[in-house]
Amino acid sequence: MPIPDSVLAELQSLLGARLSVTQVDRDQHGASESYHSAPPPDAVAWPETTEEVSAILRLCNAHLVPVIGWGTGTSLEGHALAVKGGITLDMSRMNKVLEIRAEDMQVSIQPGLTREELNTELRATGLFFPVDPGANASLGGMAATRASGTTAVRYGTMRDNVLALEVVLADGRVMRTGTRAAKSSAGYDLTALMVGSEGTLGIITELTLRLHGQPEKIAAAVCAFPTLEGAVDCVTATIQSGIPMARIEFIDEVSVRAFNSYAKRDFPEQPHLLIEFNGSEASVAADAESFGALAEEFGGQGFQWAATPEERNALWKMRHQAYPAQLSVRPGSTAMVTDICVPMSKLAEAVAAAHEDIAADGMVGPILGHVGDGNFHSALLVEPGNEDELKRAKALARRMAERALAVGGTISGEHGVGIGKRALMAEEHGEAWAVMGVIKAALDPNNILNPGKLVPDRG
Repeated sequence: MPIPDSVLAELQSLLGARLSVTQVDRDQHGASESYHSAPPPDAVAWPETTEEVSAILRLCNAHLVPVIGWGTGTSLEGHALAVKGGITLDMSRMNKVLEIRAEDMQVSIQPGLTREELNTELRATGLFFPVDPGANASLGGMAATRASGTTAVRYGTMRDNVLALEVVLADGRVMRTGTRAAKSSAGYDLTALMVGSEGTLGIITELTLRLHGQPEKIAAAVCAFPTLEGAVDCVTATIQSGIPMARIEFIDEVSVRAFNSYAKRDFPEQPHLLIEFNGSEASVAADAESFGALAEEFGGQGFQWAATPEERNALWKMRHQAYPAQLSVRPGSTAMVTDICVPMSKLAEAVAAAHEDIAADGMVGPILGHVGDGNFHSALLVEPGNEDELKRAKALARRMAERALAVGGTISGEHGVGIGKRALMAEEHGEAWAVMGVIKAALDPNNILNPGKLVPDRG
């Protein structure tokens, strides 16, 4: 149902030029990074304050107008698509650092700030924010999807690094969750409830984040392995041995081929691990030596050390460009990106089974992942509009997810649910998925916040 003219008029009065119904702005907020699609929203709003967000939600709730939060649009599961129409709330103008409390190793920020912008602001403090999903995502979006990334094996995910939030609820009420204290046992953990709720329970307008000290020494390397199993088994052995990795990333031979072409590298077309160590000069040297000895046991060869910051940045820039690099393997393609996470003891088996499945089906599906915590991805490349290929890709992705669930894993380690993984939620959560729907109904009885996502449809 279109937004009533009276609602648009009130929003125009509140926001002026920061409300748009132009096709260009609507189309820009109706696109997805992956194969998911939906019609564009009916309007786009750019709030600048919590008070404006509150006023928008009060008005939209009264008139049953859907509201969809938008960060930078880098999500892979269609989280920010307006599947029921309504208004997209673009938070990019709420992008300030509000307060740095270096002595507490905390920072308070607005949700539109990106992780790279935050770390630029923190440079002089000796602190940094470590959660790194690859894309320069907004921190509000990262909290909403409970993002993680390459550094999660050492520093944790957004779940571990968000201390407190300011959230505007569906009816416009402004709620604060959490505290600046190191711990609390006072009541429900509403911060944890909001982190990962994907904009279905409220709109995040402020975050308090945990910071970490910048390491004295950083060393990174690339190491090739003759087999996929050898590389993944090396990861499991490394974690079990207690070697404190800052990052340990797996890329298969198809991903290596993509990197060689896209980033102009010359790695042998074999499975590789990308490794990083953080710490003191002595600890990094000892950790690197220990890993090197372990990698040799699994056939590791051809270590290439990134000795300078420039070399190290180039290495991780290459890794962060994995998605466009993988798409370049099949020019003109789009991707269905899988995101399963399994217990470490089941990682090698899960990766090998996914690799075999893709080959047997004749699909192109490079595999890589943050394997230090059991999480890996395959970008199943499909021709846009080819329904047969999309159907096969969906079947492959479901088999991977079902194998993960069978061994106690999850359908999504970090990308979230959105519309892409929603059909698998009952299989993973059982009755708990229905309970999520009850919580949603209690906080958003009119179902205006990002409807059609994450939770069951209402009867």
